Amino acid sequence: MTKLISIAAIAENNAIGKDNTLMWHLPDDFKHFKKTTSGHYIIMGRKTFESFPKPLPNRTHVIITRQKDYQTNDSHIVVDSLEKAINAVPTQEEKAYIIGGGEIYKEAMEKIDELEITRVHADFDDAETFFPKISDQKWQVIKEEFHAKDEKHDYAFTYQTFKRV
Repeated sequence: MTKLISIAAIAENNAIGKDNTLMWHLPDDFKHFKKTTSGHYIIMGRKTFESFPKPLPNRTHVIITRQKDYQTNDSHIVVDSLEKAINAVPTQEEKAYIIGGGEIYKEAMEKIDELEITRVHADFDDAETFFPKISDQKWQVIKEEFHAKDEKHDYAFTYQTFKRV
């Protein structure tokens, strides 16, 4: 059975983006995301897919859209629901990652097994997109790794892995 994991960088106030882009630039988090998701299926909404300059290498893209006849230039899987996206992942796959956006994260919250969160230690009040609240009653942090602000990172952040309680 495939383990379903949401992976996201989120601010202290759960902000994740504005104008279909992240509100911060954290090179080490990009490397962490690449290392974590490489070789796996990634499930995302159409707007998240379109926010990439090009498809992410070494990952199978599953794109959810309500647009009929949505086409991509590559051999991605395009479906019209989260349920179909999950079913598109072969059962022998160890892991599949939900990578956004806000509505997909919200819809997937009750279906996922694990959260891989990069907690950005700042608030972004002008954000338009937010990650769902992570309930202490439903989720427990099992691993944390702090990264201080430095010359390449304008914000301190912490990698957190959550398991469902």
